[in-house]
Amino acid sequence: MLVRRGTVFEEREVKVSRRSVMVMSSATAAVSAGSAFANEWPSRPIRFLVPWPAGGLNDLIARAFNDRVSKTLGQTIITDFKAGAAGRIGVTEIAKAKPDGYTIGMGNLGPLTIFPGLYKTMPYDVGKELIPITMFAASPLVLVVGADSPVKSAAELITASRAKPGGYNFASVGMGSPAHLTYEMLKVKTGIEVVHVPYKGTNESLPALFAGDIQSTFDTLPSLLPFIRSGKLRALAVTTPNRVPQLPDVPTLKELGLGDADVMSWYALIAPAGTPQPIVDRLYTAYTAAAQTPEIQKLLADQGLIYIPNTTAQFQAQIVAETARWAKLIKDNKLEIDQ
Repeated sequence: MLVRRGTVFEEREVKVSRRSVMVMSSATAAVSAGSAFANEWPSRPIRFLVPWPAGGLNDLIARAFNDRVSKTLGQTIITDFKAGAAGRIGVTEIAKAKPDGYTIGMGNLGPLTIFPGLYKTMPYDVGKELIPITMFAASPLVLVVGADSPVKSAAELITASRAKPGGYNFASVGMGSPAHLTYEMLKVKTGIEVVHVPYKGTNESLPALFAGDIQSTFDTLPSLLPFIRSGKLRALAVTTPNRVPQLPDVPTLKELGLGDADVMSWYALIAPAGTPQPIVDRLYTAYTAAAQTPEIQKLLADQGLIYIPNTTAQFQAQIVAETARWAKLIKDNKLEIDQ
């Protein structure tokens, strides 16, 4: 009996061992197949989907990067546009696309980090259906007042707002926009009471600021820089970790003790979940290399943008952290949109 048990035990060990070998062989074959596919990629044009309308800064950035990356990869990258729902329609299409490296696209702060906490229902799951690959450009937000405002500094703005609770207002380009939520962060940090006035876009909010109907706003540096340089707006602070080259005399919120978190409106490369890792790695390398060329660096600087070196892991960790931060802010201030 003892011998038989030993024999049976030994036979089972052999079976388990053979099964393990078969599983390992299958896994190795799958990896080999994936590597072979990645080595052949790209063999046809790649579609780069921008979840915003053609024209404007998103278009300019996407085409500039894609022209350079297409030369690196040896295939045309077709810049396509799928606007609607503040970027959610286009990002949904990327998330649902076949993960073969032939559909990639642009991700932004709102669709990837703010909207999951802002909207009760979402058509995609960032963590499960998308691969954030790298942030290839970023825009500081700038706190500004009109040139005719008596306010000369961020400290003066806070003092004036405290002296007259609810008597001042601020503009944004919409509920839940980075500009709106950044001002909400400032309110939490300082305890000021300022009324939010949402507009449909910068082209509507800035005239109100020039006219004095609005006392202040946050907006992206590319949108504000021409008016700051022409003297129509006064810049009080930027939201980046360090001062920006375009406004070297303007302090950061952190310098002023008015902010604990950095805020940037960024432009990123994303792909559908399941895209083979070798393809993700090639895309990361190509877009990162493009961002560091003198031509792209000049383009970014001219547009009021910056490039912050980042690995895929760093960028993905940033998305997780920002998503949690915005979700808490939205929940604490009851800003959720029932859609």
